Amino acid sequence: MAERKRVLVTGASKGIGRALLDRLSADGYSVVGLARSRPDGLSEGQTFHACDLTDFETTRSLIQRLAAEQPFYGLVNNAAMAPIKSIDDTTIDDMQAAVQLNLNASLICTQAVLPGMRKLGAGRIVNLSSRAALGKINRGAYSATKAGIVGISRTWALELARDQITVNVVAPGPTATELFNMASRPGEDPRTTALLASIPVGRIGKPEEIAHAIAFLLDPRAGYMTGQTLYVDGGLTVGNVYL
Repeated sequence: MAERKRVLVTGASKGIGRALLDRLSADGYSVVGLARSRPDGLSEGQTFHACDLTDFETTRSLIQRLAAEQPFYGLVNNAAMAPIKSIDDTTIDDMQAAVQLNLNASLICTQAVLPGMRKLGAGRIVNLSSRAALGKINRGAYSATKAGIVGISRTWALELARDQITVNVVAPGPTATELFNMASRPGEDPRTTALLASIPVGRIGKPEEIAHAIAFLLDPRAGYMTGQTLYVDGGLTVGNVYL
């Protein structure tokens, strides 16, 4: 029996990452999750390793060891953090913390899987950005790093195209995850209330819907799409929403 394609997902303990573990294992992938805390209820085809992704040397060593056992065909850089501060209150430490997890950890994980992808002769990398990359009040550090994800992904797409490794971005809008609820305080913050009311489809997104978009970009048949950003946001980016 042919070996199942292997995909690495960061930030896999909850939210979009947890939904993605279930989606990809149902699609027949062998899925490895990384996050600080272990999720409950892992099923067949899912393995998990507790890891602080901002400990770069440990992260690199772990992924290299796993890739030596079997190369990764796919990587989803999903882990992120979102400081909630105005421009007046944002500190250099806030910026550095966001850069460390949202950008630098993605670089470390990507570098660690590339030798195996090149050996396979194909690969899929999906990086998670956000609609907040277009601007969102009190999210300066988060917006900056999520915009950075788009830029770095376009560059990586160019660098890796000849290796048949695609690099694309999924940028979710408001989605019912723990991170969104913590950062936006639905029902409390009037800006969040106004934002949710402005979603053209009339509802907040589900983690499973974001996982579906990621799964599309991981598919072997998606090899002609690279360097692109796919907004999954209920139509928010169709019009001008300044909230």
